[in-house]
Amino acid sequence: MRIISGEFGGRSIRSVEGPGYRPATAKVRGAIFSMLEARGIEWERLRVLDLFAGSGSLTIEALSRGARQALFIEKSRKAANCIADNLKELGVDGRRARVLAKDLFTVLPTAPDVPYDLVFIDPPYGKDLLAPALELALRHGWLADDGYVLAEVEAGLGIDPEAVNPRLETVTDRLYGQTRIIVWKKRNVK
Repeated sequence: MRIISGEFGGRSIRSVEGPGYRPATAKVRGAIFSMLEARGIEWERLRVLDLFAGSGSLTIEALSRGARQALFIEKSRKAANCIADNLKELGVDGRRARVLAKDLFTVLPTAPDVPYDLVFIDPPYGKDLLAPALELALRHGWLADDGYVLAEVEAGLGIDPEAVNPRLETVTDRLYGQTRIIVWKKRNVK
């Protein structure tokens, strides 16, 4: 899989193959980044959190475009090692990107030192993990005020984006073949 743009544009990264792994296609990644940039995302200021990281392709693309810091959380040690190897081959400084080979449901209950501006979440299909993961992330301060969440889920997922979490406001909800992309912005609710 090739990185689309930025510092690592045109370079290839590897991904793990097997059941449940479905790296975003170049077309979907391009649409995602166009969507985010149209909303004023300035990559150089962003801290990115990748939940259910899988191949890490979205967050690696964000790093390529200048994201200042990233944390990948991936339960599968094999996939986490693949992400770490890709980051090493690209020459990404270890202070700029970290990979945790842990179940995110054991990580999210602990508050981060600093919240993240953008959260990518790509839960395994058919497991109903989107809402619980978002609830933990929001409850424990993982998403910065005015931060964005971008979910990549199956096209047929029967959820109402407005009902997922009252602290999130739906920005967009689009279909790309078998993939549904939902973007939320954190509401400043007191």
